[in-house]
Amino acid sequence: MIDLDYAHDGAVVLITLKRPPANAFTPDGLLQLQRTVEQLNADARVRALVITGDGPKFFSAGADLNAFADGNREVARVAAARFGAAFETLQNARPVVIAALNGYAMGGGLECALACDIRIAEQHAVLALPETAVGLLPCGCGTQTLPWLVGEGWAKRMILTGERVDAATALRIGLVEEVVERGAAREAALTMARRVVGLSPQAVGFSKTLIHQARHGVPRAAALALERERFVDLFDGADQREGVNAFLEKRAPRWQVGNLQQEA
Repeated sequence: MIDLDYAHDGAVVLITLKRPPANAFTPDGLLQLQRTVEQLNADARVRALVITGDGPKFFSAGADLNAFADGNREVARVAAARFGAAFETLQNARPVVIAALNGYAMGGGLECALACDIRIAEQHAVLALPETAVGLLPCGCGTQTLPWLVGEGWAKRMILTGERVDAATALRIGLVEEVVERGAAREAALTMARRVVGLSPQAVGFSKTLIHQARHGVPRAAALALERERFVDLFDGADQREGVNAFLEKRAPRWQVGNLQQEA
């Protein structure tokens, strides 16, 4: 069974998690996601990814628990490795990655969303990391990424007490960046993704890497020095001159993407 499909216009890619009834992840599906992101990452034309779930109810319910029913340790080892590899690949992807949460994002489903740069949730969405309720724990970067986003207190409420969070609460605590009406997340995410295409690929790429420095414990002085160095590095490429001159000439910039030009 194919666990996802994708479509793109060259610059913006829509990835749809597609495994009825709840878009649950399997080891094969996670490997498919990892390889898809790696393939898109290598295509310089791709500037933004949008990830959503198939259907009106689930973004993803997380792991398919049938795989863990017999307590096989080796099955668990493979699953943990696949979750980690897929979501680290997503988190470190070159394009800007936006999650369109069209419903429940539970367990590994929420961890998938946490690996994205930005999250847009529909008003009926419910978010949770309920693994401890079934004798498991988040193993797709959730114990590390969630507290970085919402703070240790809310991360503990969600992981250690099994608290589910509705869309309004998720917005308030910084777990999502926007809440939209039912059925509107995909288009809102695609609209945001198209804005990315209007920006300098090199400047966006440098900026994303710099923002992520804070996750890795890089000392502030070193991170600020790198920030200044990357600013100067932009002057080695064509985008800096094109961007400034396009603004001064009151026209849309024509960014350099690989060996091609891309209209903003």
